[in-house]
Amino acid sequence: MNAISIERGTITSPKGFLAGATRVGLKTRDGLDLGILYSESPCVAAGLFTTNRIKAAPVTLCQRHIADGKAQAIVVNSGCANACTGERGLEDAAEMANLVAKRLGIAPQDVLVASTGVIGERLAIELIAGNIEKVALSKEGGHELAQAILTTDTHTKELAVAVSAPILSGPKGGEFIIGGIAKGAGMIHPNLATLLCFIATDAAIDARFLEEALREAVDASFNMITIDGDMSPNDTVLVLANGLAGNEIIDENNSEAAAFRKTLTEVCTYLAKCIAGDGEGATKLIEVTVDGALSRTDARVAARTIAGSPLVKAAVHGCDPNWGRIIAALGRSGAEVDGSRMDLFLNNIRLMAGGSPLPFDKGEARAAMMGDEVPIRVCLNLGDSVATAWGCDLAEEYVRINSEYRT
Repeated sequence: MNAISIERGTITSPKGFLAGATRVGLKTRDGLDLGILYSESPCVAAGLFTTNRIKAAPVTLCQRHIADGKAQAIVVNSGCANACTGERGLEDAAEMANLVAKRLGIAPQDVLVASTGVIGERLAIELIAGNIEKVALSKEGGHELAQAILTTDTHTKELAVAVSAPILSGPKGGEFIIGGIAKGAGMIHPNLATLLCFIATDAAIDARFLEEALREAVDASFNMITIDGDMSPNDTVLVLANGLAGNEIIDENNSEAAAFRKTLTEVCTYLAKCIAGDGEGATKLIEVTVDGALSRTDARVAARTIAGSPLVKAAVHGCDPNWGRIIAALGRSGAEVDGSRMDLFLNNIRLMAGGSPLPFDKGEARAAMMGDEVPIRVCLNLGDSVATAWGCDLAEEYVRINSEYRT
């Protein structure tokens, strides 16, 4: 297998996908706020959604529409979450699907809906209805769609990867592509984090296998990021596969199954790290790896607890090598630990060995924390399980952004 990132790759890089966006005035800030993704052929589809017990209207509608494992389009708006809006919110979400279905000549059931923005405000469906025809669909429109889903994000999150393998080199084609876009900068915490992520692929794939591969990829990526410990009612990850690559259908018994799983996870991990690094007010990406754990569950909960600790996040922001905060977070994580066996590394500087502190140059340690990324590694030395989580530093700007969100 050979996997190569496509330069300026995005969600429309796979064959048969078109996208576009326009501004209808849902966001108080300038910028695109309504977008459509469309496949020229019907797709196998899978999705994962917020675990918040309060679910936004588009999430509820999307779960209904994707229940048959099929879809052909996604419509999304930013500026209004259409959450906590009662029956009218469900009607508005359904109307979004109806408008796009009519525009594209497909069934409303085959249109998936997503929204992001302020909770508790009615969606101005009349703005969407009056501007839906202005969304021009094209192969280049994936970049516009990536912009249209942003809220407090500072930049778009996009990636596409082409995968070639011997089994694909023949009359049916030589590669398949997985492309994705995502948004998220606040209210980020497992499981899912507060985000929207849309993924497209031209691979031919079995519906059940696609759902399993997506769940595995999300578990290793979006479920391992944290910014502020909050979770929204709108979290949505969707993947559409139209089969236009012409490969043999991939399922768990196909020789390309491992390649597809690996690439999907890589795409999701890249987008998840982009979200963590673009946390509201953030200046640094924190990467926490816990290895030597007794179980994968222990490794995951330990890594996520450290990455989500406000004290660790504040220390990283100030480049303060106060490593006791890392160990304190580990100790309350619920993971099995032995204080006499742990090793701790801060950006490859060993601070603890066998549970005992080591002398280190504080100036060198501070310098190691001044980069855009701050790696932390804890070796529990109890087993062979490992997990990585991502977060960001906590800055004064986070408070400013969230104290003025609606103003």
